[in-house]
Amino acid sequence: MNNYKNVFVVNHPLCCHNLSIIRDKNTTAEVFRSAVKRITYLLFYKATEDLELEEKDVNTPLESCKCNVLKSDNEVIIAPILRAGLIFSDIANDIMPFATVRHIGMYRDEDTLTPIWYYNKIPVEFDNPEKKIILILDPMLATGNSAIDAIKLFVNKKVPQKNIRFVSLISAPEGLKKLYDIYPDVKIITASIDNCLNDSGYIRPGLGDAGDRIFNTVEN
Repeated sequence: MNNYKNVFVVNHPLCCHNLSIIRDKNTTAEVFRSAVKRITYLLFYKATEDLELEEKDVNTPLESCKCNVLKSDNEVIIAPILRAGLIFSDIANDIMPFATVRHIGMYRDEDTLTPIWYYNKIPVEFDNPEKKIILILDPMLATGNSAIDAIKLFVNKKVPQKNIRFVSLISAPEGLKKLYDIYPDVKIITASIDNCLNDSGYIRPGLGDAGDRIFNTVEN
């Protein structure tokens, strides 16, 4: 159940159908990737629905007219968490070819469940951070530790929480609560809030390891 004002679950029928495909353990990597991409389009439409617009004069083949375009002084930054977040950034580039891509590299320590950083392509500081719109991309919001570290990176650079969106396929209630308690003004967009985490920090019922299934590195 969703009791958070800035958490949005995309319950579109196409989302639900494709979620069933990626949850299935027998789905091949190729089919898995295709289904994830279809879900991702729907998630991004929700994540970007409140981007600010401004009016612009456009000349059609027949006459001049007023059109709404994205506000020119806002910069959209796509921040996929490596490696699984890369599949999201492919779709983000299609939808927002004008956006800047800033990769974030971290992996989870399987014993402590804490994130370990290994790559950071974020500038030391931003010019006009209040004008930055950040989309942090990670298929799974499990413990919330990686999401919190990624958001903290931008908040510390003076980007307002309300300008940050976290996009995931599946979220665990535990991670969702942890993230929301620390950053209540960050917008979270997900296709499902699942039941819980298991003792190893995996989401139940979940879909397994998203990165392994995307890149076909599942060990039998």
